[in-house]
Amino acid sequence: ELTHLQAGDIGRIAQTLTVTGPGVGAAAAYAVTAVLLLGISPLLALVVLLGVPALALTVGPLLGRLHGAEGRYREEQGQLTALAGDLVAGLSVLNGLGGKPVFAARHHARSQALVPLGYRVAALTSWVQALTACLLVLFLAVVTWIGARMAAAGTITVGELVAVYGYVSALLVPVSAFVEGADDLPRGLVSARRVTDILALAPAPGTAHPRLDPPKAPADLYDPHSGLTVAPGRVTALVGARPEETRAVAERLAGHGASGVTWGGTALAAWDRDALRRHLLLADHDAYLFAGDLRTALSGRTDRPDDAVRQALAAAAATDIADGLPGGLDGHLDDQARNVSGGQRQRLRLARALLAEPDVLLLVEPTSALDAHTEATVAARLAAHRRGRTTLVVTTSPLVLAQADEVAHLEDGKVRATGTHGELLATRPAYAALVLRGAAAEAAPRPLEGDAR
Repeated sequence: ELTHLQAGDIGRIAQTLTVTGPGVGAAAAYAVTAVLLLGISPLLALVVLLGVPALALTVGPLLGRLHGAEGRYREEQGQLTALAGDLVAGLSVLNGLGGKPVFAARHHARSQALVPLGYRVAALTSWVQALTACLLVLFLAVVTWIGARMAAAGTITVGELVAVYGYVSALLVPVSAFVEGADDLPRGLVSARRVTDILALAPAPGTAHPRLDPPKAPADLYDPHSGLTVAPGRVTALVGARPEETRAVAERLAGHGASGVTWGGTALAAWDRDALRRHLLLADHDAYLFAGDLRTALSGRTDRPDDAVRQALAAAAATDIADGLPGGLDGHLDDQARNVSGGQRQRLRLARALLAEPDVLLLVEPTSALDAHTEATVAARLAAHRRGRTTLVVTTSPLVLAQADEVAHLEDGKVRATGTHGELLATRPAYAALVLRGAAAEAAPRPLEGDAR
């Protein structure tokens, strides 16, 4: 929506604003011409005073149809552009699955379905322009004919007839600008309303929450909806067959949205939002990576020493990425780090989360794009790096689960069992089936991480 505001609505508002000067000039010329004609003939002045509004009324219904067709065309264009954006964002995945031709064909079909509506908009636009030009010539002919009849009857002189023709001819350009302004103004108002609606979006008002500091003593993070307790100072893993369920638990624990989650007995709703984000971090496996040098991409606005950055890179098994970039930590990353592989991007996201050093770190599938050897290295180093601090890892990887202090098995949105990875393998058939299925997938041939772009 923001892209379309920039590409379409902003330009339309600018176009509407350009009619301000010509519009004021047209109104002034209209009034002056009427006054001059009134001194020659009240009848001619009346014809001009009533004729210009009649022109606008004649074109008005066609303008209404044009605006309606343009609105539908713009909406369809927006949906088509969103589909194209999704295609580009997931192009590497589509290529890997062989699905690019299917989605390209769908985009082509949507594009072709939009063509007739585009032709209709173009046809209506041409009719509006043609009708405007013809009506202006017809208006000049009517006024000239009336003036000629009056000159022939001796009501006005030939010199006054020439003056009438000159006044009305000079009025054609302002009247044309007036009609064009009548065409631009409604569209500009619609665009301006869309812009103001976006700018008016704001978080729902709420009461100020004074809680700024984490609990003084290590405390549990508890989600009553699922029954999950993340113990302080330990690495807890959350396993579930449905990714949307485990993801929902992680979002509730992070305070994303209303929930009954408590930290140290205090509801997350009682926290100041900014303070909560400093102490409790949810790190997605596909979180955004901004363009810039590697050091800034990892540390953001915080001024972190190079030693801390390198420690985080080592914990994420990502030191080779920095070493491979020209300039090391000063090496350049493209937007979304597209100049490195998919597995390398995931390790950089993990390094950034570790570098933030939150009191509670929630990781969602942090190793899903890694090959087995790299994943085992990351799992061991992650557990060592976060030892003594509260960490939750949402995963089904046996390599990561084996490093967790405690594993919680989620079924139908509820924690059904907890224990170590080995204990759950021995006592929970559903857990074993889920994890061993993941292990079988890991054992299947797969490309090396550096090739998974």
